[in-house]
Amino acid sequence: MSVLRIARLKLLCVVLAGVALLGVASPPTATAQDVFTAEQSEAIGAEVRRYILDHPEVIIEAMRVLEERRRLEDEDRRRQVMERLGDEIRNDGYSFVGGNPDGDITMVEFSDYRCGYCKRAHPQVRQLLKDDPNIRYVIKEFPILGPDSVLAAKAALAALEQDDGEHYFAFNDALMTQGGAMSKEMILRTAARVGLDADDLDEAMEDPELQARIDRTYALAEQLGISGTPSFIIGEQIVPGYVEASTMAQIVAQQRAIAAN
Repeated sequence: MSVLRIARLKLLCVVLAGVALLGVASPPTATAQDVFTAEQSEAIGAEVRRYILDHPEVIIEAMRVLEERRRLEDEDRRRQVMERLGDEIRNDGYSFVGGNPDGDITMVEFSDYRCGYCKRAHPQVRQLLKDDPNIRYVIKEFPILGPDSVLAAKAALAALEQDDGEHYFAFNDALMTQGGAMSKEMILRTAARVGLDADDLDEAMEDPELQARIDRTYALAEQLGISGTPSFIIGEQIVPGYVEASTMAQIVAQQRAIAAN
């Protein structure tokens, strides 16, 4: 093996090791001593050190390559998870389905009634559904902000069981636009205001099946890497955080174009 060839191999090892020290990749398992003699290692190491000091941009370039590779690997893993969990995401059998149930694009929202960003996103979602009548909209009750959030989520799920879910959308709207604490008394007053039977709702909220459904949503979110609210799945794309209606519309258009190809 030529000295130049050895130097190139050594350089690659050192660069990867340097990147690993910065937290981007795991260090190589093989060391220079496993491949080179002590004399070769010392001579080549000095040359490599000089090269890196003269060209520090190679470490930055390697980091960028590794970050992009990881991003693509993460996207591929997430895509596989979404393919495997497609029915659970879009047709779990207990989450609200609105908009156009026969729409060509499904948008799923993971939301919490106590989440400030969910409340901000709420009118944006409603505007999108108004502007685009061909979106199938699924709401995942994803209470992550404490017991009051869980209480509100159970009330919403219980509302779906009354009158074939006729009042759910109005109830969801009222809870999302409601200020102040999310107490049980407030939830039941809000339920009565939108036409629900508050007494029946109060009783239905004790059904352990509602917690089981919430737990299923927790498990689904974990597998998808979703940890915050609001989070959206538009078509096949996961969109974390608050987004405006115009941005949602752009993603919908992109997903339609992808589906058409």
